[in-house]
Amino acid sequence: MKKKVLIVDDEISIGLLLSRFLTKNGFEVSNVTTGRKVLQILEKERFDLVLCDYRLDDTDGKEILIHIRENYPATGVIIITGYSDIKLAVELIKLGAFDYIVKPLYPDEILNTINKALETQEDLKSGQNFEHAGGNLSDFQDCPEYINGESDASVFLLKQIQLIAPTGYTVILTGKSGTGKECVAKTIHLNSARGKEPFIAMDCGSLTKDLAASEFFGHEKGAFTGATFTKIGHFEQANGGTLFLDEIGNLSYEIQATLLRAVQERKIKRIGSTKEIDLDVRLIVATNENLVESIKKGSFREDLYHRFNEFSIHVPSLKHRGNDILIFAEHFLATVNKELNKNIEGFSDEVKKCLLAYSWPGNVRELKNVIRRIALLTDGDRIETHVLPLELGMSNYAKAQQGKKALHFPRELNGVKSLDLRNAAKEAEYTAILEVLKAVNFNKTKAAKILKIDRKTLYNKIKLIEVDHEI
Repeated sequence: MKKKVLIVDDEISIGLLLSRFLTKNGFEVSNVTTGRKVLQILEKERFDLVLCDYRLDDTDGKEILIHIRENYPATGVIIITGYSDIKLAVELIKLGAFDYIVKPLYPDEILNTINKALETQEDLKSGQNFEHAGGNLSDFQDCPEYINGESDASVFLLKQIQLIAPTGYTVILTGKSGTGKECVAKTIHLNSARGKEPFIAMDCGSLTKDLAASEFFGHEKGAFTGATFTKIGHFEQANGGTLFLDEIGNLSYEIQATLLRAVQERKIKRIGSTKEIDLDVRLIVATNENLVESIKKGSFREDLYHRFNEFSIHVPSLKHRGNDILIFAEHFLATVNKELNKNIEGFSDEVKKCLLAYSWPGNVRELKNVIRRIALLTDGDRIETHVLPLELGMSNYAKAQQGKKALHFPRELNGVKSLDLRNAAKEAEYTAILEVLKAVNFNKTKAAKILKIDRKTLYNKIKLIEVDHEI
């Protein structure tokens, strides 16, 4: 099967030349000229590789790269530019670009780079690089919470985990809140040489300046007011194993400096002690923020970022994992059955449609909580729509309305047709409510403010929509 390549360049002549050259060399090629068109075509088609000019009329190659890495991780990206900038090249590579080519373009160089990029993508898909790194796919061990999906995004995520686990690399995990970054970190740890050693997770989001040093490095009894006992810090607890630092982007600049010294020197001292403790710890850090943007704003240290970023993995959002939503739902249902001593066999077809239609802003964490709640409310052997939260029922209604034609008012009725004005007005109101709910991710407080009605009225209208449309 021919490999599919998308060329993104606002210079039409260059795009056509590249297209002809790659077509002659056996590729299936598409061309677009703007970032907006990239987003549109990627929603409809899947490409093995995107060849993107850095400077476009409506955006730049970095923004497109970030979008592709987040939403289409199985697609490789090569950036083309007319400006040689080493710092930019390093930044793009760290964001996930396979390579960075400077104009003028030479056919042999382009073809060689494209073939290498496609070979790398295939290695990640097949797990070949994992075996080269000393692993065996049959030996791969999931952590209890890790769920294998079947979507392209899930397969690519698993292969990246398999690739990096046997190494000692420090890893940055990126992704939205609730996507399961800690579970990915545990899976990496379990499949490393440190798998039988401690895995210590630390939430950096709630750390204050006063607490940080004590939490990271520990303290001796009497080191400060209130230190009534000796405390072992998280670094020391994880010695020999893996330390997972979650929400690393929330650390203050001062705390980052303290952390950098420990990472660089691989030594720590408890507060109130002069004794140095040698560290043998693998670090995995996670963030739901764009650390490159934080560096530009001056809120995150570039030197610390490069210490952490020996390898990066993006954990995809649930809405980008397709039918995996049902796989995850079945997994959580099996767990809740044991917890509640129930024997619920599964979900009705309508419930499955609702689960697939919803956008899941809270990701896997939200799905797990929803399954726990609806299982608790279910008395029979199948979960039905009447136990679903409002937002899931509304999402199914929204999907059902997609593609439907707007109301058509005939110019002449002539007594042949009649128009029920009351129903037309009601449908228009329902549509307005639905559009606002979708826009605010079904946050009913925000929706009520926008619609200029109170929350109770909004709930009543949503109930009417559910009844009228049999949601």
